[in-house]
Amino acid sequence: MEFLSENWTAGVEILILWIGLYQIYRVFRKTRGARILLGLALLLMVLSSVSLLLDLKVIWWLLYKVLALMAFGLIVIFQPELRNALARLGSSRLFSFSQTQRHEFLDTFADAVGQLSKKRIGALFAFERAISLKDHLETGVELDAVFSPEFALTVFHPKTALHDGGMIIAQNRVAGAGCVFPVSSRELADRSTGLRHRAAIGLTEETDCVAVVVSEETGQISICVDGKLDRGLTEEEFREAMESIFLPKEQNNDEEDVEETLAGEADDADRRGDDLVPD
Repeated sequence: MEFLSENWTAGVEILILWIGLYQIYRVFRKTRGARILLGLALLLMVLSSVSLLLDLKVIWWLLYKVLALMAFGLIVIFQPELRNALARLGSSRLFSFSQTQRHEFLDTFADAVGQLSKKRIGALFAFERAISLKDHLETGVELDAVFSPEFALTVFHPKTALHDGGMIIAQNRVAGAGCVFPVSSRELADRSTGLRHRAAIGLTEETDCVAVVVSEETGQISICVDGKLDRGLTEEEFREAMESIFLPKEQNNDEEDVEETLAGEADDADRRGDDLVPD
């Protein structure tokens, strides 16, 4: 008990450090920088062990100095991951336009994706959120157009000039088309993942956008958020997934309550034989 009372702070520090290191490992384990970090760690362990066993004082002194500079090196190595993590930390996942506009736009967009899927026309969409997609917008053709199923079918038709790139949607308008997105270089479990899907993963790894992919070969609908790809969605599942991302739960509950209230009032009026609105 005396030992615990004197050294309990050391246990707390070890616990905090372990939790912090584990969270860092979870964030960076699937990144390209993780391999670099693992290689450096193994190299330092081997050199440290050899220098201690053989009493190589010069090598040990060099390692001590290198460790002091490694913190700056890690910042350079993990610069993309750190930038994206900080950007997502302060990002907001909500559109800035009204709830009604969101709902109407999502219905229109879901219809467009459904038509693209049935006709097996490949497509790639990116929904801009808190992090700007301006850099990627400049790689394509900048637009300011109202989105519609006909517009999407025209842009992604195989014989049009912009069908190979991605379409960026910002504030429920088409901001650009034919845009080039960064392709994810991480190893994927499914090696059959196409270029559009890898571009969706790469873009969502760097930004907080939501990417939607329609497969040209199978017509399969996919959603990608934070580098995680959800494939093989039905039209209904896709619609529900988009609403869960962009519409707050309170909004859905309020709409259901309003519909139930109106339905109840209509039933009451039918039973009374009166109109809801008096003459």
